[in-house]
Amino acid sequence: MIPLRLDSLDAFAAVIRCGGFRAAARERGVSSSALSQTVASLEASLGIRLLNRTTRSVSPTEAGQRLLERLGPALGDIQLAVVEIDALRDSPTGTLRINAPAPAVDHCLCPLVFDFMERHPEVKVEIVSDAAVIDIVAQGFDAGVRFGKQLAQDMIALPLGPALRYAIVASPSYVDRHGAPRTPQALVGHDCIRRRFPGGSLVSWRFVDGEEEIEVTPTGRLTVSAAQNELQAALAGRGIAHIFDDYARPFLEDGRLIELLSDYSPVLPHWFLYYPSRRLPSAAMRALLDHMKRFDWQGQKTE
Repeated sequence: MIPLRLDSLDAFAAVIRCGGFRAAARERGVSSSALSQTVASLEASLGIRLLNRTTRSVSPTEAGQRLLERLGPALGDIQLAVVEIDALRDSPTGTLRINAPAPAVDHCLCPLVFDFMERHPEVKVEIVSDAAVIDIVAQGFDAGVRFGKQLAQDMIALPLGPALRYAIVASPSYVDRHGAPRTPQALVGHDCIRRRFPGGSLVSWRFVDGEEEIEVTPTGRLTVSAAQNELQAALAGRGIAHIFDDYARPFLEDGRLIELLSDYSPVLPHWFLYYPSRRLPSAAMRALLDHMKRFDWQGQKTE
């Protein structure tokens, strides 16, 4: 029987799952060259090529695909066994990787995680700011944060943070020059600061007028991809911005921004922190979930 290292089999599976050596190496915290050498050594031990490599992509050979089909359940069972043993520890350890859009990171995850790490010094946390809808399992994340409508059905989701609200804001200098729109429809005649999602679509601005929902596609000269840049532009007098109230509040209080159309602003659902239902959470993940349930969002600490 050919002696094989378990970590080399797991490395091979990671390359396929992540779609390449670079992403798999980043997930495992090693260099691409070291990971490539590990897989090459596995192929040498088996005496057969497992991966088709090009400059643009990596895909399994027929032998690699057969090995992967048998490895997947076995590696899953091994991971489950390790997680169950980890649950017996007095205090959680390990690394949590969480994927979330920047606004959720700024106003929900950071306060929660900072307090969590103070109470669980043996847990490491990696937060990746990303607004794209991704497969968190395939990308090696323990959890993600999105709106409820963006979640896959096989995920367990818990509300994260208080309810959300968008604010329509502009600087006093912009309002002095151009006036303030009185209705959402009047935004068409203004220079709005537009924001584009990673997928390419523009963010639409939604309002409510009694029972009626109003959607406006903003027009303007400046388009950005990050809420922080939208805020910067509004502060510089470059136009009207549509940003989360959490970003705008300090500048509304000191008078550097003016809120517009507040009577038309809807209250939005919470962010949701979600994780796979088919995988037993690690002890660290369970500790974070418990911490989140007890977290006081007003006081920014656990009760």
